[in-house]
Amino acid sequence: MMRRLAALAAAAWLICCGAAFAAGPRIVSMNVCSDQLVLSLADPDQILGLSRFSRDAWQSWAAEKARNYPRLSGGAEDVLPLKPDLVVVSLFDKRATRDLLKAHGLHLVEFTVPRTLDEVRDQIRAMGDVLQHPDRAKAEIARLDAAIARARAEASTHHYRVLPVERRGFVSGDSSLISSLLTATGLTNAAGELGLGAGGFASLEAIVKLRPDFILVSEAGDRAEDEGRAFLLHPALERFYPESRRIVLPERLTVCGGVMLADALDRLTEELRRVTK
Repeated sequence: MMRRLAALAAAAWLICCGAAFAAGPRIVSMNVCSDQLVLSLADPDQILGLSRFSRDAWQSWAAEKARNYPRLSGGAEDVLPLKPDLVVVSLFDKRATRDLLKAHGLHLVEFTVPRTLDEVRDQIRAMGDVLQHPDRAKAEIARLDAAIARARAEASTHHYRVLPVERRGFVSGDSSLISSLLTATGLTNAAGELGLGAGGFASLEAIVKLRPDFILVSEAGDRAEDEGRAFLLHPALERFYPESRRIVLPERLTVCGGVMLADALDRLTEELRRVTK
């Protein structure tokens, strides 16, 4: 229920203020996840500025597109001169910055981090309403649903157990967005067998003993630039989980819940075909 607060806040703002903008509100996004929603749903002239991480290709699926717009520092000082109709923020943005923007009369809408596909749909729909482009939001939700169906057709007959493993052995638990993606396609997140609800670190021994059918990682290759990455290249993991037993989903496709999840699911479908052929 708490995860739907963004949709409710967006709806409240629309009722209060949205009707005043015949051409759609001019908007500033303060975080990389809302950047991608805005870039996908807004008209170009509605976007006044994006977050400082908007052009980071590691985090943002829309990094290249973001280069067409001003990149902001994350502070209030470069937002206030733009005089946006709406500023999209999250709990990760500094409280002092949010309070200062409010004190200067700016309208803020907070979008939380979605943990399920239903919450993702809610946020796409909410952003479409705020930007006054509900038709675009509806099309993106349809694209997401079609990608889910394609992935399910590929995966549901196999009932594979998949363990999402990140740097240093962090495992995404049952209540994570990754887990929601796997469940929607008929796969099982094996993290539940480790007793990790929200997620946590698992030892190398625990992962090997669990013996999932596949591990899900964010990148392929045999280069370890630091200790965090080196965990995934440990000889024991490489022995039991070589390339043929690793599903690769780039982090930029899954770090945020939004329209990029359709691409994530299509990539998952391709990876399943690769590792099961």
